[in-house]
Amino acid sequence: MLFEELKIRNVVIRPAHILAPMAGITDTVFRRFIKRLGGCGLIMTEFVSSEGMLRQNLKSQRFLYYTEEERPITAQIFGADPDHLAEAARMIEDLGFDIIDLNLGCPAKKVVKCGGSGLLRDLPLLGQVMKKIRAAVTIPFTVKIRSGWSEEEIVAVPAARLAEDSGVEAIAVHPRTRLQGYSGNANWEIIRQVKESVRIPVIGNGDVARPEDAEALHERTGCNAVMIGRAAPTNPWIFRQMMNYFRHGTYSEPSERDRYDLIRSYYAMLVEEDIPGTIGKMKQFASWFTHGVRNGAELRRSVQSAASAREVLERVDAFFLSAATVTDSSLRPLMPACE
Repeated sequence: MLFEELKIRNVVIRPAHILAPMAGITDTVFRRFIKRLGGCGLIMTEFVSSEGMLRQNLKSQRFLYYTEEERPITAQIFGADPDHLAEAARMIEDLGFDIIDLNLGCPAKKVVKCGGSGLLRDLPLLGQVMKKIRAAVTIPFTVKIRSGWSEEEIVAVPAARLAEDSGVEAIAVHPRTRLQGYSGNANWEIIRQVKESVRIPVIGNGDVARPEDAEALHERTGCNAVMIGRAAPTNPWIFRQMMNYFRHGTYSEPSERDRYDLIRSYYAMLVEEDIPGTIGKMKQFASWFTHGVRNGAELRRSVQSAASAREVLERVDAFFLSAATVTDSSLRPLMPACE
């Protein structure tokens, strides 16, 4: 089976489908939600600032919360100070994570000023960072890179070789530049060049929205695994769809009932976990989860104008009930925690 398994030393990723780290999205609830849908072999935390970790910042601590259900799990960090990153890496190992990953891909200005894709402009410093992290921990160490800062500064191949020489054990490549952000097309040719330049596993990322895209990515690049980012919030079933497609040659699209169950289940998890800002999360994810829902714009407007978590759940139930997708008897009871 294509992307059946990837081993990063002692960590087995099966299937070799990876949920990319995404700020404001891949918290513990979303990660477990994706795992329960099936087909995702590895999940990653939101990226965490090494400086915030050393200051024992509450947000950093919240980002690094996980449960045993989420294994195998990678913690991703960013920063630019080699010693501080090494200390943060030791803290991550002490927390029991399976893998540590260094973010070299985020294009956000506030991240670039202190790491992220900004480190791709200073390969000597990047080499120091990776060697310090490698020396600080015994767990597997991976990195995620962009192709470079700009079209005039494509450094994916030398950065990948530097990573391999520094003891990095796998590399994920998002083949857009920092200046490109998320616009334009991902240049898969760069992933192929990286794959041909190093012996460590190469994880392909970028412009994979359907199982057929993942198949084409492998054909074009020979990558060892596929990482899914922005497609996951709009189509959380994509990991299961890829698994079915590669095993059986076919996959199904979600039904209206599937979409109702998805939205209701995720919202219920937020309420059960008493996540800070639950109502905000509900409204945020309504923009993604309603893609493909008939009259989804109406549901989005209804959720956005709700004043409480209980009201959101009531409106979701009412919307799908009026659409004859569910029946009164199949509606799940609203949870006391919503009150």
